[in-house]
Amino acid sequence: MTTIYAKSKALTDAEMHYCPGCHHGIVHKLVAEVLEEMNMTDIAVGVCPVGCAVFMGNYFECDMIEAAHGRAPAVATAVKRTHMDDLVFTYQGDGDLASIGAAEIVHAAMRGEKFTTIFINNGIFGMTGGQMAPTTLIGQKATTAQFGRTKEQAGMPLKVSEMLATIDGLAYAERVCVTDMPNLIKAKKAIRKAFEKQMAGEGFTFVEVLSTCPTNWGMSPLDANKWLKENMAAYYPLGVIKDKEAE
Repeated sequence: MTTIYAKSKALTDAEMHYCPGCHHGIVHKLVAEVLEEMNMTDIAVGVCPVGCAVFMGNYFECDMIEAAHGRAPAVATAVKRTHMDDLVFTYQGDGDLASIGAAEIVHAAMRGEKFTTIFINNGIFGMTGGQMAPTTLIGQKATTAQFGRTKEQAGMPLKVSEMLATIDGLAYAERVCVTDMPNLIKAKKAIRKAFEKQMAGEGFTFVEVLSTCPTNWGMSPLDANKWLKENMAAYYPLGVIKDKEAE
């Protein structure tokens, strides 16, 4: 029988713990497929966040390291500088990266560290119960903003990709989503491009993935996908934010 599709060999057989409709599993799949297709699994090192993806080291066949909250870029810096031929990536949510880890990601970009960050932006703190994040949209409700985020109280949501794009050490940044097949294909291409640019020594590369959190948003998976496309993608536009090679 001809095999039409098979799970990536860069993933283990462990059952993932994510909530129904969560996009983490889809993004894991894409990262794993790219690692396998680039023949990089044996020389890849991933750095796990503190957040919903804290156990992702159980799911990948490549080497994985757990970092303290927000400090994945510091760990990745050490790994890449001491193992320069390895493919190194961090995988971080908006609470881990844009809140407690904001300084870490800014300075990694400033130094032009030659690793890749996969940034999962679901606009909320997922693991700890749905608190407002730096990326929570205006009017979006959270356990710490029960009437919705306001500009007066919390400022505007942080556009991380655009902020990092102002830094010279950032070689490439693209924002994608995985709500449907056309966007899933674009997301996979962006991850591969980021990895390729890293291995070419161009500098720091960054892929932001707009993601749903049906549990903390209080929506069904289908409604969460629809809400993401109509609301998050309107404020966080999809596409290439910066590509130094193309400038």
